[in-house]
Amino acid sequence: MADKPKQRARNRSDDRRQKPNDDQSSSFGSKREAGKKPYHQSKADGARSGGAREDEPKSDRPKSDRQQQGRSKPDFAKQRENRQAHSDRAHSNKTYTKQGNAKQNDVITDDVKPRATKANRKADVVIVDRPARTGDRPSERIPIILETGARDQYRLIDSGKGEKLEQYGDYRIVRPEAQALWPKGLPLSEWLKADALFTGDVEEDGMGRWQFPKGALGETWPMSLLDVDFHGRFTSFRHVGVFPEQMAHWEWMADQIKASPRPLKVLNLFGYTGVASLIAANAGAEVTHVDASKKAIGWGRENQEFARLNDKPIRWICDDAMKFILREERRGKTYDIILTDPPKFGRGPNGEVWHLFDHLPNMLDACRSILSPNPVGLVLTAYSIRASFYSIHELMRETMRGMGGCVESGELTIRECSDENLGARDLNHINNGRALSTSLFSRWVPK
Repeated sequence: MADKPKQRARNRSDDRRQKPNDDQSSSFGSKREAGKKPYHQSKADGARSGGAREDEPKSDRPKSDRQQQGRSKPDFAKQRENRQAHSDRAHSNKTYTKQGNAKQNDVITDDVKPRATKANRKADVVIVDRPARTGDRPSERIPIILETGARDQYRLIDSGKGEKLEQYGDYRIVRPEAQALWPKGLPLSEWLKADALFTGDVEEDGMGRWQFPKGALGETWPMSLLDVDFHGRFTSFRHVGVFPEQMAHWEWMADQIKASPRPLKVLNLFGYTGVASLIAANAGAEVTHVDASKKAIGWGRENQEFARLNDKPIRWICDDAMKFILREERRGKTYDIILTDPPKFGRGPNGEVWHLFDHLPNMLDACRSILSPNPVGLVLTAYSIRASFYSIHELMRETMRGMGGCVESGELTIRECSDENLGARDLNHINNGRALSTSLFSRWVPK
């Protein structure tokens, strides 16, 4: 009795392996001729499962389920036309809106929303077809090289052969640097003194890992720049929680805030770990810090507490930068100084996709719209893009038509300062190191 289930299973298996007789109908709904292969067995006989062979009359071809039930095949051409018509209606309203369900503060015109497709379901950065600006373009000052030398707890010790050796507080750090085409100026023994080395992708936002030749180090360490304390941080994208070349902008901003007879409002877009926000708040400004990364917002709050600036007015906002400034524009909110440091590519907290070359013109125009009646400046920095500073310079001048003032554009650089030069008394000897270009910038000022 115990063998009967096995015997029944073998019988069923044998039945499945038996070939159909000549007069049996195939699974495709038509009778096979003896000796002929099934439709799905050879591409030479049929293009796909259920297809007809070249030698089979058209009238004998198997019918699909839709044809057997009297229904026609879907008209894909008609569907494409309908989608195109729907897209044209959206374009005619000059508005691209958030995909999916509309929420409060979304930009919607005449209740027309583009079709949410698999490709664009998460690509919901708001893009508005804004009218062109009129009036005269601002005057210009180009090219301008803003240079950062040895300052506080940071300096560029050496660079070359695609790498840079820097001092961040107590740590010496080696990271990739594609701009350093020249040979290294210091002997290998100096580079071997590094406490941390980043290895992996050489791209600005490439993944990699840290190596610690002298022993494991913690994720963070104390730093101080421009009288503000914060945490240096080893991240998986080779960054260390601060971009020291930005000190040229931060010093300018702090000077404007301190010289103003009224409290200034500063908006820091793509604010990262918040060092610029802390410097602005410490100088006396009311600061709004925006970043799409919850982790970066958390780091910023930690830096504020570490800097003992909890009493300073800083709003920490985790949001897509483009959505935020359009919302501020609708609310009539304005700012005296706007810093914007957008990435080449990024994603918002809800999956919004950011492409610098696609979205920068609209973002910059929206920034102009939320400048106060007596603005102090609009600063744009661009990293890791294949473009000349002239590209963002001319974009800034077009954006600021009719506003007067001046557009200053060029590059941010860091000047090498070795241990030997650091101890020199002659300022010219201290600054005789090579200059490393890190990014492009464009800055509009009212006068």
